[in-house]
Order: sequence, then structure tokens, then C-alpha cells
Amino acid sequence: MDWTDDGEHADLRSGVRQICADFDGAYWRGLEPDAYPEAFIAALTRAGYLGALIPTEYGGGGASLTEASIILEEIAASGGNPSACHAQMYIMGTLLRHGSAEHKQRYLPAIAEGSLRLQAFGVTEPGAGSETTRISTRAERTPDGWIVNGQKIWTSRAMYSDLMLLLARTTPYDECAKPTEGLSVFLFDMRDAPGLTIKPIRTMMNHNTTEVFFDDVRLPHDALIGEEGRGFRYILDGMNAERILIASECIGDGRFLLERAVAYASGREVFGRAIGANQGVQFPLARAYAALRAADLVRFDAAARYDRGEACAAEANMAKLLASEASWAAANAALDTHGGFGFAVEYDIERKFRETRLYQVAPVNNNLILAYLGQHVLGLPKSY
Repeated sequence: MDWTDDGEHADLRSGVRQICADFDGAYWRGLEPDAYPEAFIAALTRAGYLGALIPTEYGGGGASLTEASIILEEIAASGGNPSACHAQMYIMGTLLRHGSAEHKQRYLPAIAEGSLRLQAFGVTEPGAGSETTRISTRAERTPDGWIVNGQKIWTSRAMYSDLMLLLARTTPYDECAKPTEGLSVFLFDMRDAPGLTIKPIRTMMNHNTTEVFFDDVRLPHDALIGEEGRGFRYILDGMNAERILIASECIGDGRFLLERAVAYASGREVFGRAIGANQGVQFPLARAYAALRAADLVRFDAAARYDRGEACAAEANMAKLLASEASWAAANAALDTHGGFGFAVEYDIERKFRETRLYQVAPVNNNLILAYLGQHVLGLPKSY
């Protein structure tokens, strides 16, 4: 199965795969249930892939979002788990687009060289879920900065990140004319933040996720990114990038699962012939392949629009929706193809099956995407 595009990114794909070749299935299985892939992250950083979106003047790769999506796709297609590093890419947009010149000079070179990690994105809260405007974590201005109180959940990689990008209320919800007002974004060093408590959450796949508690955490004045009260608009920029990048990971997962399933179905013989000749095995794989290719086209369309600075919310959301559903179809078809061996850890099917299932509910639930498309694209009455 040839998944390369017109050749423009062949060298990029090849370079990522060369890094991933040193981290095979045994490496990823050895990290279960929740160890962080330090060696893998270090290798990606040395090669410049984790700093790909950082402009060259700050020591980064100056890559487009399209190229960033290819990096994550190839990690997933190699059998790796891109969730260990993807946040550094989609968080980057808020800092690049809305951070001050001082912010960029202070943080970007260090992130590019790997001496600082920006992996933690503090947005979701237990009482708000997908209704981001209802978050209650509060940042109050003080004479010497800000004081933060509240709780975040599903803040992945917080235990392995030096910096956190935090969304908090600076004006209470009931004092704002619109729900989207009164939210602000902060970037701060988690290594020096008394009152910050991080607790890991065990999950069905290795995602290094946590809940984070803020008890009178003090931040300096310059932790604020952009203007106070405009944070919701700022993170929307990152959310479009996030959806595109997650779509690319799903496409990579689907590639991995289909390639393994096709190889197994071609070589496994039962009743005197390869099981891949049976339509009950062959057709689900073919359908999953078609769905992945269609999602891939929408992903590239969305990424190209983002790179051109055009509106791309509909395309980004559709890419994530279609790719997550296609990768899940590939996962089910691959598991069925392998039969009992699909449940055996050494085949890596069950691991990818667990990993790719996440993306129908996170980082945005597919039902929320359907509600967005229904209201904002089709013009139907608001659902939620």
C-alpha cells in the first residue's frame, strides 16, 4: 500500500521512519502500562522533529502544519504512539500567534533544543467537560502577578512537561456578556510552582494523563499570553491544528493496522487457502482502506487551508471525525483478521486497538463535531 503523496514529502517521511526503526513494538510494549518514552522523545528532539513548527530564527525547523501532520502520521504508522509528543506541536500555535516577542525569545529556542518541554495543556475540567466556557479555574490579578485556584483533568504529560499552557477564568462567568469572554491563557514553568499538585490517572492505554490541582499557585504578570479575557479565541487557533494533527495520527494508526492485517491475511492459510481470499476477511479491510484514503484527502485539504491562513474549522473537524472513524474500522477489521492472535500482546494489534479508540472521544467528542457541522455548516438549529 503506497501512502506517500506526490513525492514532495518523501524525504520527511523517510527521516521519521528511520528514527522510529530504533523503537519497535517491543519498545512500546515495554512501556505499558504508563511509562513515558524518554528515549524516543530524546531521539525525536535531537533530529529536530519535535521543534518542527518553531521558526528557524528560534532554532526550529520552520515547518508547515502539513509537514507536522506527516511527522505524527509516520510515527503512528511505524507502530509508535504519537500522543507522547503531539501536544508540543498543537500547543505551539498559541505561543507563536499570540505570544509576545519576549515570550518567544525566552521559550522557543529552549523548546527547540530540548532543554524545555511544552507538553501540558490545561483546559478540561471535571465540571465542564466539552463545555469549555464553563471552566471554573480562576486566575486573579495581584500586585505581583496572578494567583490561580482550581482543578484540571485529562492534562496529559503534565508529569513530564516543564511548561504548561493554561486556560483560566479571569472574569467570572456570570459577569461576562458572552460565555466566551473572560477567559485568559497563561504560560508558566511547572517546575517552580508551589501549590501545584499532579496526580496520574490510569487508563486503558498508555497516555500519561493526569489531574492537576491549583492551590494558590502564583504566576508572574508576564505569564499572561496576549490580552486578558481573549484566551478562548486564542486556543481556538490551536484546536483547529489539534484536530488536523489528531486526524493524521489516526491515519497512521489505520495504515499500521491495515498493513499488519493484510500481511497476516495473505500468509495465514485455513481450509487450504489464504484467509484473505475470503470476502468476510477481505471486504472489511478494503472498506477501511477506502475510508482512510478519503479521510487522508480531507486531512491534507484542512492542513493546506491552515497553512495558507484560511478558515478551516469545518475541514479540520471533518478530518478528525472521518479519520478517527476510519482508524477504528481498521482496528476492528485487523482484530477480526488476526482472530485470537489479535489479542496476543506480541502482535501489537490489541495495543493499537486501544490507542486508536481514544480519538472518537478525545480531544473532542465526535458528537460535538457533528453538532458543529450541523449548526455552522448546514445551518440547522443549535444542538449543543
